[in-house]
Amino acid sequence: MAINSLYSHKSVRQYTDEPINPETLNRIIAAGIRGSNTGNMQLYSIVITQDKDMKARLLPAHFGQPMISSAAAVVTVCADINRINKWCTQRNADAGFDNMQTLIWSTIDATIVTQNIALAAEEEGLGVCYLGTTTYNPEQLVDILHLPKGVFPITTLTIGHPAAQLPLTDRLPVEAVVHHEMYSDYSNDDIDRFYVAKENDPANKAFVAENNKEN
Repeated sequence: MAINSLYSHKSVRQYTDEPINPETLNRIIAAGIRGSNTGNMQLYSIVITQDKDMKARLLPAHFGQPMISSAAAVVTVCADINRINKWCTQRNADAGFDNMQTLIWSTIDATIVTQNIALAAEEEGLGVCYLGTTTYNPEQLVDILHLPKGVFPITTLTIGHPAAQLPLTDRLPVEAVVHHEMYSDYSNDDIDRFYVAKENDPANKAFVAENNKEN
């Protein structure tokens, strides 16, 4: 994967009605599951929603965000200890996975596979967008997607053909997030320097004004 693909990542929230070629989608998902995971247990499951009616059912759980309806595929990635628990039970083994450590492992696994899917989709010329709403309404998603005990939705990725070319969104400078050897806490001057671009961005200024906030 070319490093340029990483530098050109954008969140795409508007898609055309062009479907994704099934072979392309399969290739993207297959690339995703090649990602690193805890102990090669792959403690995640991927639910792909393409049916119009199913996407309509998902829409309220994501606060009506229109990219749910317009995306060619809505990919819900879940932490999953159900599958490995069943494997262990069928082999008369004590799984011992019903604990906080495994929740952390499975959440990390789900996050990694989602990012791999996102990068693979962008390499195929498609657009993606993460939806943070997944963990706001997990009960609804559990019900709609028939998730059993031990399966919890972590994040959602919309995938489709971008309806328009978008500018890059801003990022903090590298020095703002990287610490060498030990964590070096931020001074007031550091905070001023790292966030000056965000504070002066016209879109952010408009957002502050629209919400009648001081900053």
